[in-house]
Amino acid sequence: MPRFSFLASTLLAALAAPVAHADEAKDIDRVTVSASTSRMPNSEAALANTITVIDQEQLRQQLAVTQDISQVLANLIPSFAPSRQKLTNGGETLRGRKPLYLIDGVPQSTPLREGGRDGHTIDPAMIERIEVIHGANALQGLGASGGIINIITKRAPRQDGERFHELSLGASTALPSQSDGSGYRASYLFGTRHGAFDFVGGVSFASEGLYYDGNGDAIAVNDIQGDLMDARSNNLFAKAGWDLDEQRRLQLTANRYELEGNNDYITVNGDIRSGRLATSARGSREGQGARNRSTSLVLDYTDKSVAGGYLQAQLYWVDFKGLYGATDWEDFWRDGRDPHWWDQSQNVSEKLGGKFSWSRDNLFDQRLRVTLGLDWGRDTTYQELVVSGMKWVPETQYQSWSPFVQAEWWVADKVMLTGGVRHERGQLKVDDFTTIPANAGGSRFVEGGSPKTSKTLPNFGAVWEASDALKFYASYSEGYTVADIGRVLRGITAPNQRVDNLVDLSPVVSDNREVGLDFDDGRWVAHVAAYWSDSDLGSRLAFDRNTQSYNVVRERTEIRGVEANLAFRFSEAGRVGLGYAGAEGRYDSDGDDRVDSDLPGINISPDRIIAFWDHNWSENVSTRLQGSRSLDRDFDLKGVRVASTDGYTTLDLQARFKLPAGQLNLGVENLLDEQYVTYYSQSTPRNDTYVAGRGRVLSASWQYRF
Repeated sequence: MPRFSFLASTLLAALAAPVAHADEAKDIDRVTVSASTSRMPNSEAALANTITVIDQEQLRQQLAVTQDISQVLANLIPSFAPSRQKLTNGGETLRGRKPLYLIDGVPQSTPLREGGRDGHTIDPAMIERIEVIHGANALQGLGASGGIINIITKRAPRQDGERFHELSLGASTALPSQSDGSGYRASYLFGTRHGAFDFVGGVSFASEGLYYDGNGDAIAVNDIQGDLMDARSNNLFAKAGWDLDEQRRLQLTANRYELEGNNDYITVNGDIRSGRLATSARGSREGQGARNRSTSLVLDYTDKSVAGGYLQAQLYWVDFKGLYGATDWEDFWRDGRDPHWWDQSQNVSEKLGGKFSWSRDNLFDQRLRVTLGLDWGRDTTYQELVVSGMKWVPETQYQSWSPFVQAEWWVADKVMLTGGVRHERGQLKVDDFTTIPANAGGSRFVEGGSPKTSKTLPNFGAVWEASDALKFYASYSEGYTVADIGRVLRGITAPNQRVDNLVDLSPVVSDNREVGLDFDDGRWVAHVAAYWSDSDLGSRLAFDRNTQSYNVVRERTEIRGVEANLAFRFSEAGRVGLGYAGAEGRYDSDGDDRVDSDLPGINISPDRIIAFWDHNWSENVSTRLQGSRSLDRDFDLKGVRVASTDGYTTLDLQARFKLPAGQLNLGVENLLDEQYVTYYSQSTPRNDTYVAGRGRVLSASWQYRF
């Protein structure tokens, strides 16, 4: 595996294998992004970082092939780990760390008990675009150790008197067709603007059949962690706005999303040693199917003329419940009363928060923009066992107050400096609790506590426009999160423990140093970035073979990587591109404060190459061919190879046909019907999740906007 010890070797590797999301996933210092991502209104260069914008057209292209947002991100961003194609996204990292998911700036992630369900809280039909900040940062507070994925919802028409109806009908099926391998979906959106009022709302429904691999075998459902197949979902969405006058606006957004497994199949375990894959068989597990249920209300207020500046205020409430499939706890009560106790766990999280910021341009008669802000948040989370009524993870509350300042200053026509600082003051509250009797050693009383944290998190950077086509940038930023506190608390087996004394509850501070260049002359578009990300007290997931589960391990971690892309428009009708991302992650395995071993696959993605060819054959017909290659990766422990993964390649094809009424989209995922074992399955040692990736799938949809 390549070592990225020096900037020179990193940049040479990048130029040798350039990446492919230029033009389809554009960099922030070129593109105006929402203030809910950058925290600065209409900023074109608020951060000297790699930022990807997936716009509506690019999103429609990808949704013609797959409805899995994780797959969409992986198709366009090579530093994003390959999708697991499951409801749970554990192991899907960005630059080797967990990203923070937002919807219109509102956090969806649940870092207090990381259940891996934050990537599926809204239907793709309700999404306008997706904005991604690569690398650790504290712009949005807790949780962005790998970056930020901000999902922007649909917007109302821009012109007074305008309105639209948007109807979409779609279906998909495995190829060759299987009787239970088909799915279908439908959505309807309505938008209008009349005078000072505007509205956009929608409803969607989807049902997914069973997935099949390239050999025509049923892929194993993840009946405990949750799955996208053998499942149904629905979404209700509404956004209403009121322009109080030309300067002030009030907006209320409501979203209700639910995805639930049908529980029609059970897992037939595979065998990693012999290479036998896990599959699905007809049957139902005890209890209900795994489920995501998310409800949110968001109130936004903007005023463009407060003390000569731009005021933004947001209040939000998010209620999330993630139900997991039933598990046989065997002698749960440790008294022999029931040798096979089936129970289901459910993560319950409620978020209340407010975000307030004020920005002003041209301060002190300089090309200086400054944003002052204050964020407040309260996240209350617990994990319950729904049959026994016990709390597996006690109610845990994290409350924070975080003032910040962010600035961008054009010190010369071609040179811009950016910088900011955020002061995070948080308190974690856990009452006295008793662990469940099924734990090793039985129930343990744990004394609660209220540990406090205080951390100042800086960021700074510089952009130099060497010419109209060429830019260089460099930056440093810090991200702040907590380890999976719930996993730590529920796993306590030693007696006489106190919450205040648990080192595993200490915050994770990750820094991100980055240098890069952008080139765009209208025909060629190139981007190269090298990054270094370190944590003195990181948070690594380590597999425990005795309990067949992952535990949180706190160790020094270091990640080195490169991202690059190159796109070429060879005619008005056609464009091609290549992309590459490579990373190395190391951790300190023996506590001597020196990294000596590779991070396992659940913590870091494989090196990846992506490619695309877009072509408009006529005004009414266009196609896109895209490919993805995950490279081999070896894992060593103090220089001794302990695991490895094999690479694989997939191709997708998408075609769009304009019709007299609407548009027909056709997509073929895994065009060559490649048989491969997913990266996650190869890099984790569980027989029940040792599965192949999805085989060839045909999708068709009709969209009509009128």
